[in-house]
Amino acid sequence: MNNIKSTFSIKDLENLTGIKAHTIRIWEKRYNLLQPERTDTNIRYYSLVNLQKLLNISYLNNNGYKISKIASLNVKEIPELVKEVAKNDHTNSYSIDTFKLSMLNFDQKLFYDTYESLIKEKSFIDIFYQDFIPLLSEIGMLWQTDTITPAHEHFLTSLIRQKILVNTEKIQSQNQEKTDKVFVLYLPDNEVHELGLMIINYQIVASGHKSIFLGQSVPIEGLKDLLNYYDDITFLSYFTVKPEKEYISDYLKEFSEKILVKKSIKFWVLGRMLNELDLNTLPKQIIPFDSIEHLVKNL
Repeated sequence: MNNIKSTFSIKDLENLTGIKAHTIRIWEKRYNLLQPERTDTNIRYYSLVNLQKLLNISYLNNNGYKISKIASLNVKEIPELVKEVAKNDHTNSYSIDTFKLSMLNFDQKLFYDTYESLIKEKSFIDIFYQDFIPLLSEIGMLWQTDTITPAHEHFLTSLIRQKILVNTEKIQSQNQEKTDKVFVLYLPDNEVHELGLMIINYQIVASGHKSIFLGQSVPIEGLKDLLNYYDDITFLSYFTVKPEKEYISDYLKEFSEKILVKKSIKFWVLGRMLNELDLNTLPKQIIPFDSIEHLVKNL
């Protein structure tokens, strides 16, 4: 059975394209740009073809083309014009729209083709910050508004995870460790959002430091053994949803007592759960960061 989402409400189109539903209706009526179907109760719904066309129309409109001009083009001319404009466009809107279409279609080839076109023009780390980060931010909002399903989100993040792993392996094979400093990267119990931690790992390796990546859902007790191997350790974690706000202070207290047993041991931490803390009360060995970029500057 084909479970790909193939029909969309006008609210879905608004969420996916950023064009207000009121404007979409006007464009339909005045320019016949889209041809929605209707349910038995007379509610509009739109095909994937309609969505792709609207993304293209939105892209051209944002690049200075008037709706009346776009409406005069035939069905084949619109995507051709988009490709032509995209060649000289230094923004990331076209790639983000294409990545979104790959997600909605569960289309790995489209994802890979879009990525390959980007990697010819810029570095992997630029793609991550300029394309993947804004894309993931949009995907989070689409998931919250029920425009997409968890399956869509997991499909996309798994492909981005692959790219991080491939590029990390590439620099690991090329770079030599330049310092004795050791970073141990992990996520706390029941925390599974690891893309941010993975890109930090990439940049630690690229900086020539030793990185030990432990991944998801690691208990504090599981970290103690590392203390027997290294003296200068910086533990690093990303608190996206865990520990929960009522437990985060107790978690950091336990971490301090069991792990921060020497002054040479540090704990770098970031993530939105830090908003639940008074950061001024943290021990000196626990260093909070408000973004990946801020953390990377301190490597």
